[in-house]
Amino acid sequence: MIAVAKIGGHQEIVQIGDQIETDKLDTEVGKTISFETLLISEEDGTNFKVGTPFLEEKVEAKILEHGRDKKIIVFKMKPRKRYRKTLGHRQDYTLIEITKIGANSAKPAKKETTVKETKVVEKKEVKKVAPKKTVKKTVAKKPAVKKAPVKKVAKKLKS
Repeated sequence: MIAVAKIGGHQEIVQIGDQIETDKLDTEVGKTISFETLLISEEDGTNFKVGTPFLEEKVEAKILEHGRDKKIIVFKMKPRKRYRKTLGHRQDYTLIEITKIGANSAKPAKKETTVKETKVVEKKEVKKVAPKKTVKKTVAKKPAVKKAPVKKVAKKLKS
């Protein structure tokens, strides 16, 4: 089964056996916790159940560990103002494993691999055509004509 659950303020697509990192949850390691379900369907995409906004079925998960992510560095700068500021933080997380979706508590089924039959297609002989030769066109340059300098003539306004 596949479900869309609301976990820590986020919506996650989950299956039985998935391990998900979420925002830190205030429960002890080893305990189970349940989340509200928005949608449930079969793995092949049939038999949808959509809640308005939630379904009665719940998603149950077991808390595996609490931890902290790698440090994120935020650098702020304004050019020509001599303003530089370095900030950063490490986000806390909780690692959970999905154990049950709705009334289904079965372990995830192994996906069956199907072998498709392939047909042998006869190859047709393709004639190779030589690439076309490119001809460079040369254009004769016209000799530049030199112009005589223009003399400035002052107009006399005396009439």
